[in-house]
Amino acid sequence: MRHNAQLSSDFLVIGGGIAGLTFAIKAAEAGTVTVLTKAGSSEANTAYAQGGIASVWSVHDSFESHIEDTLRAGAGLCDRAAVETIIREGPEAVRELIRLGTRFTRVETGGPDDSEQEYDLGREGGHSHRRVLHAQDLTGREIMRALTEAAAARPNIRTLENHIAINLLVENPTAGKPYACWGVYALDRSTHEIRKVISRATMLATGGAGKVYLYTTNPDIASGDGVAMAYRAGAAVANLEFYQFHPTCLYHPAAKSFLISEALRGEGAILKLPDGTAFMKRYHPDAELAPRDIVARAIDSEMKRHGLDFVYLDLSHRDADFIRRRFPNIFKGCLSFGYDLTKGPIPVVPAAHYMCGGVQTDLDGRTSIPRLYAAGEVAMTGLHGANRLASNSLLEAAVMGRRGFAAAREIVASGGGAPPEFPEWDPGRAIRSEERVMITQSWDEIRRLMWNYVGIVRSDQRLERALRRIELIKEEIHSYYWDHLLDADTIELRNLATVAELVVRSAMTRRESRGLHYNIDHPETGGPEWVHPTVLQKFAQ
Repeated sequence: MRHNAQLSSDFLVIGGGIAGLTFAIKAAEAGTVTVLTKAGSSEANTAYAQGGIASVWSVHDSFESHIEDTLRAGAGLCDRAAVETIIREGPEAVRELIRLGTRFTRVETGGPDDSEQEYDLGREGGHSHRRVLHAQDLTGREIMRALTEAAAARPNIRTLENHIAINLLVENPTAGKPYACWGVYALDRSTHEIRKVISRATMLATGGAGKVYLYTTNPDIASGDGVAMAYRAGAAVANLEFYQFHPTCLYHPAAKSFLISEALRGEGAILKLPDGTAFMKRYHPDAELAPRDIVARAIDSEMKRHGLDFVYLDLSHRDADFIRRRFPNIFKGCLSFGYDLTKGPIPVVPAAHYMCGGVQTDLDGRTSIPRLYAAGEVAMTGLHGANRLASNSLLEAAVMGRRGFAAAREIVASGGGAPPEFPEWDPGRAIRSEERVMITQSWDEIRRLMWNYVGIVRSDQRLERALRRIELIKEEIHSYYWDHLLDADTIELRNLATVAELVVRSAMTRRESRGLHYNIDHPETGGPEWVHPTVLQKFAQ
């Protein structure tokens, strides 16, 4: 394993999704920017977002309505200031995406007018109005195309693909020196070199941690790296017990959790048992348009009650041409697995989808460590509370990427002295090893126990068992980590185990059921004493 000369820039972005690239594009106006992406530039959680970005756009909608929908979905844990700020700044953030080249789907009016009202607005669960801008059913991919092209056109942005961050470069608090983050140690996956990447302001935009569960809609890179690194460095993390399970992923052995967008239910798709019985009305008056946590628990309940591996989702009562036009990629994807959306129901099952908690930030993206910012799914701003309202995630990422830059620009402009000297990466007792079974076994074990014990429904006993096993796995990983040469799999496994432990400890702390956290030993929603974030911090600053 070789060590390269360090790289330096004014701003460092770890992650290449909507939050990170929004930050980077704006930061390029104020200084030099380095963007680390774990895989290729297009492989980000954002690219997998099908539904769209929620924003008040129609004259028939209002900020007040969107705010109330968000607060209601958040089950009493939303930070109202965060909700109001992010929603009110949403339209301008969307306009910026459009200026950068994002092509949202328009209503076919036949006229030359390019007014905002011509955009096709979808409606998803929990929303009282149509306010979801989308690019057919591949919104995330279209946003990533536009932002990636915009970033590539800016000479101040240097993108390092296939680089995985290992640890944050955080100076120790000493007399006369503030505790602060100055970048990361990063592994070049292509050359196996470990280098220091120095910056005056670091933006964590690493996305979620869906791979901590056995079934997930997330890409393979979603291993919770940002949360794990920030926690190890001493940053506060919060609300990690609230993991959102998407109610509907295609059930097929080869589908690898192919996501079936919430937008299908927004357009009338019905959840049914194998005998054709619709069941959602028994769980919520809004039926299929109920918040995701309710829909996911309803499906989980029906599957367990009837001994099913899946339930069905049926949109075949809608016009076939409409289905093919509105959901062309989902239609093609289902067809490739032998299911025709226009002719009958498709089998679906819930899967881990979105991390509502994360690294705790203020409304300018600041974490509890100076010079370290976070935005997007890795961050906990208070917008989502105990349950994310559909399509609010891209909204939050776009707004907080902008706000994070505004705060980081100030600290970069102020100077603040030179960064301290950090040592080269210490490889410890590292030797090359082919014992990959130790990694794959631990990886599989964590994901299975999280799915079985810390999934949609939990209990005190399940959580206790999960914690005991995760602590033992972490000990095994620690020994392996320092005895073998680092690679991406080892780094991800270490982070995955850390996030799993944090989710379990957060879930054990909240002895009530609220939003996405449901514990059969504490089935009722508690009183005011529980209306606060669940905060974990390795040590106080």
